[in-house]
Amino acid sequence: MKNKGIFILNLVLAALVQVSMIWYLDCGGLWRKGLTSFGFVLLGVLNLAYLISVRKKLLRFPVILVVGLVFAMLGDIVLNVNFIGGALLFAVGHIFYAVSYTQLQRIGKADLLIAGIVFAAAGLFLLLAPIFDFGDPVMKGICIGYALIISCMVGKAFGNAVREHTVTNVLLAVGSFWFFFSDLMLVLYVFADAPHIIDTLCVATYYPAQCVLAHAMFWYKGKSHQKA
Repeated sequence: MKNKGIFILNLVLAALVQVSMIWYLDCGGLWRKGLTSFGFVLLGVLNLAYLISVRKKLLRFPVILVVGLVFAMLGDIVLNVNFIGGALLFAVGHIFYAVSYTQLQRIGKADLLIAGIVFAAAGLFLLLAPIFDFGDPVMKGICIGYALIISCMVGKAFGNAVREHTVTNVLLAVGSFWFFFSDLMLVLYVFADAPHIIDTLCVATYYPAQCVLAHAMFWYKGKSHQKA
């Protein structure tokens, strides 16, 4: 490990985010949620600064990922005020995440296959499961579009990990899956009248997911666009 101090700081920041998450779950409050989300952005910025300090030349991946973290933070805050606005910000964040993954590996058949399978399962679940009440077709369309975007993100992350088993790729796949699971819990809670424990699961997987994604940058070797 090149910088044990930065690694330890990563662990400390990630742990503080989880403590703040528990505080938010216990006490609520939009400002507590925003503070918790700022923690994973700070973690991403820390690792970006570390990569710059060790003179990594290929920084498109971490820079784009940090932008995604910022949009996720904004989505967190806006979601409590306006669901559609928050969902759109999250969708933009997912797009930045997916684009950042393409800086590690070009888009390949495995990415498209995995994304297609994930979207088919998610889309059919949203369309056919009788438990959902979206209120109007527009909201259903937004959820389907969102499912497509996050499926592409998950597909790309897992496709990268399958082709090249680096620590960064594996962590991105884990974080992306947790993010997908968190969003599934959110949809169940908002549109399927699921019990409160589902909302807790949404939050309890979301913040670790973001920290894993932010931490993945620490292990970045500076390589990009490997052959698919």
